Amino acid sequence: MKSIFNYLLFVSSFLLIMSCSDDDEVTIENPDIENTIAQLIEEDPEFSNLLAALEAANLISDFGADGELTLFAPTNAAFTQFLESNGFASLGAVPENQLRDLLLNHVISGSNLSTDLSTGYATTFTESSASQSRLSIYIDTQEGVVLNGIAEVTEADIMATNGVVHEVNSFISIPSVATQVTANQEFSTLVQALQQAESETLDFIELLSNTGENSPFTLFAPTNAAFENLLNFLGLNSIQGVDPEILATILSYHVVTENNVRLGDLSTGLTADTFQGEVIEFNLSNGEFQVIDASNINANIVETDIQTDNGVVHSLDKVLLPLEILDIIDPTITGLALNNTELSSLVAALEYTGLDATLANRSSEFTVFAPNNAAFASYLAGDEITDLPVEVVRQVLLNHVLTGSSLSDEFETSYALTQADFGTTDNKISLYINTSNGVVLNGFSNVIDPDLGAANGIIHVVDEVIDLPTVVTFVSADPDFASLLDALTSPGQDFVDLLSTPSATTPAPFTVFAPTNQAFENLLTELGVSNIEDIDAGLLTASLSTHVVSEFNVRSADLMDGTITTLGSDLIVNTSNATLTDARGRLSSILSFDIQVSNGVIHAIDTVLLPEE
Repeated sequence: MKSIFNYLLFVSSFLLIMSCSDDDEVTIENPDIENTIAQLIEEDPEFSNLLAALEAANLISDFGADGELTLFAPTNAAFTQFLESNGFASLGAVPENQLRDLLLNHVISGSNLSTDLSTGYATTFTESSASQSRLSIYIDTQEGVVLNGIAEVTEADIMATNGVVHEVNSFISIPSVATQVTANQEFSTLVQALQQAESETLDFIELLSNTGENSPFTLFAPTNAAFENLLNFLGLNSIQGVDPEILATILSYHVVTENNVRLGDLSTGLTADTFQGEVIEFNLSNGEFQVIDASNINANIVETDIQTDNGVVHSLDKVLLPLEILDIIDPTITGLALNNTELSSLVAALEYTGLDATLANRSSEFTVFAPNNAAFASYLAGDEITDLPVEVVRQVLLNHVLTGSSLSDEFETSYALTQADFGTTDNKISLYINTSNGVVLNGFSNVIDPDLGAANGIIHVVDEVIDLPTVVTFVSADPDFASLLDALTSPGQDFVDLLSTPSATTPAPFTVFAPTNQAFENLLTELGVSNIEDIDAGLLTASLSTHVVSEFNVRSADLMDGTITTLGSDLIVNTSNATLTDARGRLSSILSFDIQVSNGVIHAIDTVLLPEE
């Protein structure tokens, strides 16, 4: 279809060429454009419905005024289709205000030739019902020019003195959030996800189309590339491989209801409640425009303020993931325990103490020795976990936790520090790990299901609850103290009961200088006897007492040069060479320091100390 103006221009140019002789030099120039957009519409019968609509809405004069406008002009057929589709008997049946908004939604500022247009968003002259901002229009120039996914430019670049007209074959209705999502091919995977997540109770396309309940909406819309990254993370080839319920939860996390949140409304640290129920946070520091989800991996806002009539859309380069989903698809230690029926008692204990939140922290890494239900049943002996003081349970649980992620084959026979505290100090309780036959903790708790990977660490399932250790626990567990254990349990000795005294009860806490097996072998040679039972009971008692300081937890940092009083004879401490001198002048080197237990601390030494003769 050619406008009358273009037709007249063509005829006059043709006549000018014909009137020139072959010898004349011909210069063809377009005559000055004299018609405004209003005049073009008035003169073209294909725009008679548009003309009537502009007159009814009192807009025709705006298109005859000075200024540069681009009008996407619906044909008569497009108008007829619009009226029929929306149940209007005639143009006069459309309310004037509605008609005015509809028409202004076809207009953008400036003179934009079809070659000037590029794929992206422009702003029309219609104001959104959700805010005082003007509506966005999506222009797709990949194949011709298509507007909001529905209106195709069928004749472009009809020039006017005050702008340009592009004829379109469909009416451009007022867009909803759903309109702009479905129009933009960069959101095609999002549209598939929205459709796949549809259920009897939730239709996302319908939800994001309505202007009533829950509107206006703010949608953070992941791009196709963002979804591709998610699928790679999940090890899937297509969005169809994601469970619809999981998709629904993820998508709901991208929607803020009852708010039209534009970029200017955001600030660093601001949070928003999502339709899914969890919150998202925003970061606008250092020129960034980011959304922070439960994964703490920021999503960048790529395109901002795509304004529709029932809300606003911001595109993201990452799919946001709520904690609810992370604990399913990439569970933390807490999430992994929640999904393991054999660890339900552990979950109850974690929730009782609040440690479930600690072990759900994705910014830290932990190794957890997780007692199974049978282990808890044995430990509680018929009681409920809530029958115990919460702080006691908390410390016992922390006695199962190491910092960092350690697989079972990375352990060596040695001591590690748990997250349990000694009393009210920051000193951490030790854990003895023995790898000579599997992985055994503190001499009795066996790893039976190792290396369960979580997003923030590793779980090793164990068959016994690891209670807070005493001095006797480590003397019994560590093979290097086997001879010391024999001495402590020799006939007539009551050191096992003594060194099991709880930390809060006198004479605990204890500082124990613990001789190694080699130290005892050297003593037997020195005394000229074959075994510990051959040592005089009185001498053995006095000797063992000389290794114990009562009522003090003397760690390496607390040792000072000079005399230290034990339950037996005094000792001389030399910190410069880490030695002890007993009452007989015999020297013993401290081999290792600070094996922390709940009722004291152990330091390993290489010589058995003897009392005064």
